[in-house]
Amino acid sequence: MTEWLILWDNSGIILSGLWLTVWIFALSSAGAFLLGCLLVYGMEGGERLAYALRGGVNAMRALPFLVLAYLLYYGLPQLGLRLSAVTAGLLAMVIYHGAYFAEILRGARMVLPPGTVEAAKAYGFLPRTTFLRIVLPQLLLRTRPLIGNQLIYALKDTSFLAIITVQELTAAANALQARYFIPTEAFVVVIALYWAITLCLELAVKKAGVFGTQRGFENV
Repeated sequence: MTEWLILWDNSGIILSGLWLTVWIFALSSAGAFLLGCLLVYGMEGGERLAYALRGGVNAMRALPFLVLAYLLYYGLPQLGLRLSAVTAGLLAMVIYHGAYFAEILRGARMVLPPGTVEAAKAYGFLPRTTFLRIVLPQLLLRTRPLIGNQLIYALKDTSFLAIITVQELTAAANALQARYFIPTEAFVVVIALYWAITLCLELAVKKAGVFGTQRGFENV
């Protein structure tokens, strides 16, 4: 019981870590998704550009996330560019998960029936307008479960940022258990908070599915 009281007295540290985790996750996920969309749109262009972009995506997918975070935080200063821990963590999250979002969307684009795109071209839509208004909405709704799963991976990857001194949720729990030796209580709370965020993500994905059904995109 005493351990839980200690944790309650230091709840501000946990809440601060939770806020930073949610902030990094939300901002980096939005940036990664935008980057993924831009990469897929770029692959719609010339063959050379598409080949180069696919090569970059594959290279990033082959790189462990923690190695990328290390390179940005500890490697760039040797080149004269020093980033804060939070900035390096955000950049690593955006680049790494942007590659995965791009691959998810690219896979759906390869099997997308050409009818709607051909109709858009027949009506004189520009390539950018066709992608934004015709192609991308279908890709998003077709890949909804995969995108939701990737968001959960991104949430869990924020815990690795503790290694580069970002004081997110896992780092906050680790600090408390090191100071008061309450590893079980501290990490039980952290697990519960991660689980709650995951449930919110799953609910959002389900809502997106309902929206897709109403718009007639689901299962097309």
